[in-house]
Amino acid sequence: MASGFFALFDDIATLMNDVASMSKVATKKTAGILGDDLAVNAEKASGFVSERELPVIWAIMKGSFLNKLIILPIIFLLSAFLPWSIAPLLMLGGAFLSYEGVEKIVEFFFHKKAPENSEKAIIKDIEDYEKKKIKSAIFVDFILSIEIVLIALSAVEDQTIKIQIFAVSITAIIATVGVYGIVALLVRMDDFGFALIKKRKEKKGIIYRIGQLLVKSMPIVIKTLTVVGTIAMLLVAGGIYIHHFDFLHHIFEKWPIILGEFIIGLVLGAGVLVIIFFSQKATLLFTKK
Repeated sequence: MASGFFALFDDIATLMNDVASMSKVATKKTAGILGDDLAVNAEKASGFVSERELPVIWAIMKGSFLNKLIILPIIFLLSAFLPWSIAPLLMLGGAFLSYEGVEKIVEFFFHKKAPENSEKAIIKDIEDYEKKKIKSAIFVDFILSIEIVLIALSAVEDQTIKIQIFAVSITAIIATVGVYGIVALLVRMDDFGFALIKKRKEKKGIIYRIGQLLVKSMPIVIKTLTVVGTIAMLLVAGGIYIHHFDFLHHIFEKWPIILGEFIIGLVLGAGVLVIIFFSQKATLLFTKK
């Protein structure tokens, strides 16, 4: 009887060890897309009055957990009963990511965004504006969550279904808590800076300088994350296609892997953007007739 208990504990320990190991692999593989997730959510959660920033982040985070609660069972069922569907879904997600990345580049160079303050002036109801921002952030999170789960699953696809479920679920939880925890720190960075500045009425000293640095760094950090997130999207998308198509792997075999992934992500995104552009034009012509 006692030996049975020890055998059970040994099995649990082995399982936990395998899960921990595979969770590390899965989390590492999703690191690229997490940069984009972080950049997108930092942008979505900023721009509110100070006292509303954390409640907005909490609302988006709850939405993110709900997204993963919906996505995880569906992906696990597909993996168990329709495993052939995972690769096409992964590539569709890659195409979406590359499109998003290229669209951001095109928007930056050719479509200057209207200042956010003018947008706020149009929206009289602040609560309505907040709800729209939260809804938009949760929708983007849903798309990114699908890709995070699929990429994490692809990292442990050779493992048993039990280890897959534990490893991918842990990765999804780490991704959500980690991303939104960092977002909360980022959007409050300038407030912390202002608090440090107020403490030093004589406007000098190391604390005052740190406060100034935090306040001035806030917009730079957000912009940097946006650039890093865009590049990360293209790299993740390109990596998906390189690893699933041997001929692409052979073409870029002698290239630096990052450069190959970036080029494929860029070309793929440009192709999707062109298709969508002409589809929209064709739809407009058809509706006019």
